Amino acid sequence: MTRHPILPSRNEDYGFFRTLTVCPQRDRRSSEVWTLASRLIAEAIHADSEDEMIGIRDFLDSRIGRHFADDVVGNMTGCGIGLEAAIGSAIRRWQGWRIDRQTEREHGIPAGLTYLTGWVQHFAVTAAMEDAN
Repeated sequence: MTRHPILPSRNEDYGFFRTLTVCPQRDRRSSEVWTLASRLIAEAIHADSEDEMIGIRDFLDSRIGRHFADDVVGNMTGCGIGLEAAIGSAIRRWQGWRIDRQTEREHGIPAGLTYLTGWVQHFAVTAAMEDAN
């Protein structure tokens, strides 16, 4: 697998970045948390293209990324685990879920795809379509 660079947030006032910035349980600077989450997600979904790295960035910057961050924070506060373990736990949970037919109808993500992979691919495709216009 080719390693592509981690892309910085383009929305530090919302999404994953903001949620973790205001979390008192984090033990690293926000930019380090962002890099760690991006790297762990890339490994989990086997990201092997620049487009997928864009999808990871846009996923984390989105409303859905904020929900992912809420899951990470919940793991740290409710389970009393560290940041890296909390991110890993959230990734496993999100990879254990599947895209349902309603999400497929509303967003075009194929039903049955793992939830995290599906959303990252959705944001990658959306960004590619915007670049094409």
